[in-house]
Amino acid sequence: MDNDVSAGSTSTSTLGHLALGLTLLAFGIGHTGVVDGVTAADAVSLALYVGGVALFVAGLLAFRVGSGFTGTAFAGLGAFWFTWGTGAGAHVSSHAAGLFLLLWALFALSLTLGAAGGGLLAQGTYALLFLALLLLGVGQFADSGSLAKAGGWLAAVSGLAAWYGATAALANWPTALPGRAAGRGVTATG
Repeated sequence: MDNDVSAGSTSTSTLGHLALGLTLLAFGIGHTGVVDGVTAADAVSLALYVGGVALFVAGLLAFRVGSGFTGTAFAGLGAFWFTWGTGAGAHVSSHAAGLFLLLWALFALSLTLGAAGGGLLAQGTYALLFLALLLLGVGQFADSGSLAKAGGWLAAVSGLAAWYGATAALANWPTALPGRAAGRGVTATG
């Protein structure tokens, strides 16, 4: 029975990271302007269904198998993407949009700090998301396209990190940098 729970948790985490990666890539690339005619608004459907619904469900499944951090991360980010996707066409002030992004940046900061024991890849993914949302939020307040573009690049890189983490789990690729060999006379405990 324990093996089934463990496998389910890994599957849920992989699905969640794929959903997060794809959504962040689309959202980030839309903000960079690197693809002619593609904007962040073009990512609304992906954000709503993949980032919102699928990620939220992955979060609920993670809670079900006892993974509090993964459940919090995925359900919370699913709520973010669903809210962003449903409100993308609404007419709100740039300050309201900036505040929305800054509040979610705080959530991403909490995830960054909470992922400290989960490895550098997970922590880096959430740290890049935090920085992306911070720059996008400040960019909204300052009406700065340059900050929005920089935030878009960080979101895209965060998406690549999430995607790599999920793909690495599926393909058994490395997700950590190799450790330094112990010097002479040093023993590892463990």
